[in-house]
Amino acid sequence: MIKKGIFYTSILLTVAFISLGFKTISSQNTTLISVVQNNLLSYDYPLENGLGTMVLTIPYKGKYFIGYKEAIARKESLGRYKKINSIGYLGKYQFGTQTLKSIGIENSNNFLDSPELQEEAFVVLLSKNKYELKDYIRYFEGKVIDGVKITESGILAAAHLGGSGSVKRFLNTNGLRKCRDGYGTSVRTYLSDFGGYETQCIKAVKNAKID
Repeated sequence: MIKKGIFYTSILLTVAFISLGFKTISSQNTTLISVVQNNLLSYDYPLENGLGTMVLTIPYKGKYFIGYKEAIARKESLGRYKKINSIGYLGKYQFGTQTLKSIGIENSNNFLDSPELQEEAFVVLLSKNKYELKDYIRYFEGKVIDGVKITESGILAAAHLGGSGSVKRFLNTNGLRKCRDGYGTSVRTYLSDFGGYETQCIKAVKNAKID
């Protein structure tokens, strides 16, 4: 993922550099600047009459795993590592304390204080859920249930919301059991909203835990 980002950025910089070779531009306009803001990558590049701006989405964001992570984080907490909601769920990805214990995290304060631990915990829980739901992923992927095309990424996101048991009940009843979280968000919503992302990088690990 990161390599693709570097690849596309390198192409853009190379094109800009080559373009400069065909024009004489005053020294005040020869600065090339790149910044990331609001999930967009913005380039300022030199023109004869001043600086121009080109804005494009980060190449690897889209349906790649980094886009998946950040989309779930935005839905859960607006991406805030210190977020504690009204029913006690914690962090950027809104973990319950029992879920944290199930992957080997006992200290909630340490969890809230460590973005690195939160990112690792998210991946570890995906690995655990992928193992628990591997047969459901294999059988239901590509099928349409209650108007939603079932995908691996959608199943894993729904399990993050309501646990693997809720996903199994939804799929086993052909969508009749619409399990919901404490705020009324349904498993079906997560199956729909987070379907089609690349999650093949996640290994299915039985009883996955933080090292």
